Amino acid sequence: MNTEAPGNVHLIGGEMLLWSDMSNVGGTPDWRGAALELFRRMLPPSGRVLLVGPHPQMLVDEVAAHAPSAAVLLRSYPDACALGERHPGLAIFCGRLEVFAADEPYDLVLALDGLLRTHSAEAPAAAWIESLDALAALVAPGGRLVLGVRNDLGVDRFIEARPADRDGADDQWAPHGFDPSYPGGPAALDAGLESAGLTLQLRYAAYPCRQAPRSLLARDALTSGLPDALTFSLSSRGGDRMLAADPLRLTRLVFRHGLGEELAPLWLAVAARPPLGSEGPGTGGAGELPLGLIEEGPALYELTRAGLKQLPDGAERPIPVGRVVEEILVEACAREDVKTVRELLKDLAIWLEQGGDAAAATDSLVYDGERFAAIGPMAAPSTPPEPRVVLCRILRRFAVRLLAAGHHHPWPWPLEADQLTLTLCGMADRPCDSGDLDRARKLDAELGQPAELAEQAPTYRDLLSVRDRLADQLTAALARVARLETKLSYRERELVRARAKIRKTQRKATAYSRTLGYRLSRRLSRPRRVARKVFRLLSG
Repeated sequence: MNTEAPGNVHLIGGEMLLWSDMSNVGGTPDWRGAALELFRRMLPPSGRVLLVGPHPQMLVDEVAAHAPSAAVLLRSYPDACALGERHPGLAIFCGRLEVFAADEPYDLVLALDGLLRTHSAEAPAAAWIESLDALAALVAPGGRLVLGVRNDLGVDRFIEARPADRDGADDQWAPHGFDPSYPGGPAALDAGLESAGLTLQLRYAAYPCRQAPRSLLARDALTSGLPDALTFSLSSRGGDRMLAADPLRLTRLVFRHGLGEELAPLWLAVAARPPLGSEGPGTGGAGELPLGLIEEGPALYELTRAGLKQLPDGAERPIPVGRVVEEILVEACAREDVKTVRELLKDLAIWLEQGGDAAAATDSLVYDGERFAAIGPMAAPSTPPEPRVVLCRILRRFAVRLLAAGHHHPWPWPLEADQLTLTLCGMADRPCDSGDLDRARKLDAELGQPAELAEQAPTYRDLLSVRDRLADQLTAALARVARLETKLSYRERELVRARAKIRKTQRKATAYSRTLGYRLSRRLSRPRRVARKVFRLLSG
């Protein structure tokens, strides 16, 4: 191994020689388009930029390419050497934040990963407020600090089944959660920034999770009441996460009850140091900062007062109002309200036949009671398919998601997704067959949205709910069986009594038929019967 550091790497003390933060991919937030857009808007035209702590390579490359003068502070020696070789023009400082003494303060300081990875195992970790004071001292008058802070009581903490106090990574040598100075909410974060001599300009709530923030929402946007079409996508299941609850359901409750800021997985605070001789905020104010930034796949949108604007130069469009169709259907299925399901599916089929979006799905459509609207623009198929096939694809995708999440529905359970799809198509008065299902799968593959049961697994709470529901059904069935067995036993006893009574009657009849009087009456009545028959033959 090459132990010689590049010329742009400077050791300042407290460096960790055999440790790499970048090897622990799960612990570093994967900032992408939203963070890059925010950085571009705050980049000073002529100033110094400092990155504190590990950051995604994409963000570091952006800083190195566009910042007039940039530097990076890392605690990991291997990471510092690798970054120094990748960007020879960057000044790399390796060591602890508390011992870093800059020659001049910086106009923009980015610490999107927070302060927990600025400590070293070579010395006791400083309190969060002490690290914040050391970081704030690096901000020049009129400069800005962008600080990421993970929320210990974020909504993702309630979703994750693993213990929240230790994520299981090797850098968790000091247990988290025992520092009284760590901010426990937005108000505590604001107070910490103020005590460090900084003025808060804007604070963003990052969603859907702390590992992969894809959306930044300012407080004004959260308090104004975001439409369902926007908040529905602000949840994430995570491929390798152990989930205790359905993220979609829990995140929707957070926004519905106005707790989007308090229970955000991560906060991103933009603070400024007042210029010399001024008590106001730093240069640039909060007016230039976006109200919100939202990523949807490769597209990036800016949230405005009037709606969404696709960046960099897309047209602004209003956010459609109404409830998400999937939520309406799931709620109706939970209540076993077959009438609502049938009426909604019929309206959906009519909308598709009248030229509705062929790439739509129940999780990307909203319904206001009169009309449907797509949440966002979607790629249309190359050739327009038949409305029946489009409806079959939409309902199959809903059936897959319904069964994968373990939701209750009024049809026999468990039921295969294809069978449930055919049932739903029949309820919409648009019967489909296996050929339509095959064409629906091909359309899903063409749109790049394949829906398979393997892509999602029921969460622990869903499994417990299903188990409890099945236990209740089993208890009711056993009680019914017990009642039927009691009734059957009673009927069997009645049958035994009836058979005994019949046998007794038969014995009496046999004994009576052997008596002299019965035999004489039979013989005396025989000529009369013969005469009656002859008379009938002659008269008829």
